[in-house]
Amino acid sequence: MENKGKYYITTAIAYASGKPHIGNTYEIIMADAIARYRRLQGYDVRFQTGTDEHGQKIEEKAKKAGMTPKEFVDVQAGEIKRIFDLMNTSYDKFIRTTDDYHEKEVQKIFKKLYDQGDIYKSEYEGWYCTPCESFWTESQLVDGKCPTCGAPVHMEKEESYFFKLSKYQKQLEDYIESHPEFIQPESRKNEMLNNFIRPGLQDLCVSRTSFKWGIPVDFDDKHVVYVWIDALSNYITGLGFHLGGKNDELYEKYWPADLHLIGKDIVRFHTIYWPIMLMAIGEPLPKQVFGHPWMLVGEDKISKSKGNAIYADDLVRFFGVDAVRYYVLHEMPFAQDGTITWELMIERINSDLANVFGNLVNRTIAMTNKYFDGQLNKEFVNDPLDDELKEFALHTVKTVDGKMDELKVGDSLEAILELFRRCNKYIDETAPWLLAKDETNKARLNTVLYNLLEGIRIGTVLLSSFMPETAAKVYEQINTEQTSYDSLKEFGAYECSKVTDQPEPLFARLDPEKTMEEVHALLGSPAPKVEHKPEIEFPDFEKVEMVVGKVLECKKHPDADKILVFQVDFGYEQRQILSGVAQYYKPEELVGRKVIAVMNLKPRKIRGLDSQGMLLSAVKEENGKEKLELLSSDMEIGSVVC
Repeated sequence: MENKGKYYITTAIAYASGKPHIGNTYEIIMADAIARYRRLQGYDVRFQTGTDEHGQKIEEKAKKAGMTPKEFVDVQAGEIKRIFDLMNTSYDKFIRTTDDYHEKEVQKIFKKLYDQGDIYKSEYEGWYCTPCESFWTESQLVDGKCPTCGAPVHMEKEESYFFKLSKYQKQLEDYIESHPEFIQPESRKNEMLNNFIRPGLQDLCVSRTSFKWGIPVDFDDKHVVYVWIDALSNYITGLGFHLGGKNDELYEKYWPADLHLIGKDIVRFHTIYWPIMLMAIGEPLPKQVFGHPWMLVGEDKISKSKGNAIYADDLVRFFGVDAVRYYVLHEMPFAQDGTITWELMIERINSDLANVFGNLVNRTIAMTNKYFDGQLNKEFVNDPLDDELKEFALHTVKTVDGKMDELKVGDSLEAILELFRRCNKYIDETAPWLLAKDETNKARLNTVLYNLLEGIRIGTVLLSSFMPETAAKVYEQINTEQTSYDSLKEFGAYECSKVTDQPEPLFARLDPEKTMEEVHALLGSPAPKVEHKPEIEFPDFEKVEMVVGKVLECKKHPDADKILVFQVDFGYEQRQILSGVAQYYKPEELVGRKVIAVMNLKPRKIRGLDSQGMLLSAVKEENGKEKLELLSSDMEIGSVVC
């Protein structure tokens, strides 16, 4: 494969004050997906993460725990690394800011900035937030509290060293305006320029005397280096940067970083303090800083103090590593906050991973075994339907490449899922079970199943960066070694190997009620009681006729905003059915979808139009809002639900 050059990606280093929740863990999973995809494409990738281990908050927590600060961070760093490893992240370097080589370089950087007049000693008085380790002016406070985390602040006055940010303001502003890709998304760039840089940069406090757990200022032992110079320097010290000496080969090869992936709440530190620090010591600036949005629980920010924190290892216990990776990557928009709840996890696993992806792989392998004893050949009888599928698959490769270049990871996953949906549609279009009834269609049936296995292979190669363990299982079940990026250039690389005799479901459907009972048992909270309707006898149920149909047409009711008008094909007849689902679906989303309808419900007029049945749906309340989904089935149209 062609070597496309180097790619250096970092996450923000995790603060070693406690166990990271899923909102913290999202960042390392996203960085891992980007790193793996760049490796797949042929880049020489360096991926760094780690822990930020100094500061007043850690000093206080260690004291409460009856430990030294170093003992405390050793435990916390181990726990953070355990979570990162659990999520199957492929970092090359895990740096700790208590590492000796890092501390020595930070002292040298601080001394250089002091010697050249960029750092000076003065006295600071301001509102201080201990959790964020930040000073704020009166005007920056929100309701008298920290504007970042909402915690109480207190007035502190102490002797400090200050970094002359204002000296480099014009240079930084010019750089940002001449490098439009430097800060992403665009909204973050505008925020930095308009809210912080153009109004005038204030000099930055870069040392503290009120606590001792930090890197000592080696020429003034009353002071320890404050978080910014200490933590931000990890991106270069982890590569072997040596101020005033010969840098290691890793630094010469990989710096400047291609991407700093960080949370939106620390964009200011990475796009103002960090680039100015690099300008001051004469080093190149990173190419891009992406401030990703937050993962919320429902509509609330994840907070241990609120008691709504969800942890990655708990999620993995119920759903597995790849399902959790899929959810957080798929559900996080590019610029807006994403949301996670246990209920949404169950819903997404059932709808996307079990129904769309897992069912496709299982059905295709089962049919290959049933009709060809598990091994196809390359004797093809083609049809225009095949060309549509092939074009869709190859277009998906280009779409995913483009979305990943834009760091739109969720959109990339959705494009892969659309390929699997298109493969499922291809099964409906070609009806392999009907082709199998006529021996003269054997070559055509072989072609259909080959195209399905190749579509699965292409989608799985793309998926491997996001769900590596699942991809490995699919490769094994369809028995392919064509897993490289180069194998995606054309449709037809699948080797016609013998598929597995016993396909194992990739993702089992979850019973939402039972799973939530188990979740509540784990979390130590009682499951909510469900009110059931009165029991009925079996003969009552037998009276209901339910049939699988396919939506041919869907449009809005001319006189009712909440109602959609469906034309549904049941194989032996076509019916018009009205359903009040307009607030949940756009009409065009439903065309071609299979639905389940009650056929023997007495017809009635709804706002002047006849409705000849009822579509089945599931509804629940979530975060105070009603959520509805039409029930679907992969069975042939006309199938009776019983």
